[in-house]
Amino acid sequence: MTGDIEDKPQPLIEHLIELRTRLIWALGAFFLAFLVCFYFAKALFNILVIPYKWAVSWAGLDLSKAELIYTAPQEFFFTQVKVAAFGAMVIAFPVIAAQIYKFVAPGLYKNERAAFLPFLVASPLLFLLGASLVYFFFTPMVMWFFLAMQQAPEEGGVAISLLPKVSEYLSLIMTLVFSFGLVFQLPVITTLLARVGILESQWLADKRKYFIVVAFVVAAVLTPPDPLSQIGLALPTILLYEVAIYAARLVERNRSVSETTEDDASEVV
Repeated sequence: MTGDIEDKPQPLIEHLIELRTRLIWALGAFFLAFLVCFYFAKALFNILVIPYKWAVSWAGLDLSKAELIYTAPQEFFFTQVKVAAFGAMVIAFPVIAAQIYKFVAPGLYKNERAAFLPFLVASPLLFLLGASLVYFFFTPMVMWFFLAMQQAPEEGGVAISLLPKVSEYLSLIMTLVFSFGLVFQLPVITTLLARVGILESQWLADKRKYFIVVAFVVAAVLTPPDPLSQIGLALPTILLYEVAIYAARLVERNRSVSETTEDDASEVV
């Protein structure tokens, strides 16, 4: 088994040099992506504003009056910096993940590398799935919920209008994207833990009722203080927990089949 490890024992300094090389590649990719994204920051922000325009349309309001504001001279500049950093992280993630894998892969057995690669692919795909759910559904729904609270002058004698700040809107959509993206990693994390024997599917199933409570608590902490977004995060989290239980059972079944095959092979020998 030990012969399956490709690298040879190396001094600490060589590992540190290797780590420095991987960090340089990762940071270089992020920096280049940041420069490109900052150049197109306004265009990227306009893409992020599209869900708000959908919400305005759903609320039956005039799209020509939909606007975002900034109240400090530097606010929109730093908003563009955040947009660029957000876009750079998304674009550079494959390079960063590849550098992490190249650093740890030489110390893994061949079967461990083969087991690790599917999760390396599934993780960003699940994150993008969660981000897409936020972009196409939950952000418009949340903004529609807030827009519905506006008041016309004839309703109460004074007009109450929503004028979102660019920084606060970006913070909202980034919070939702990261919250859903992280929650969608649940099947990956539980499957990895089941694969190494730390978690069992039966234990996950027994703790289901506690997890439902935790899901709503976490949703209340991570999302804005409105019931729509909190329920919107809690329900997919619970569904993903069921997927995680099923994935853990598949891992255990495959492990059982593998062990049975090995036992039969040893008996034949």
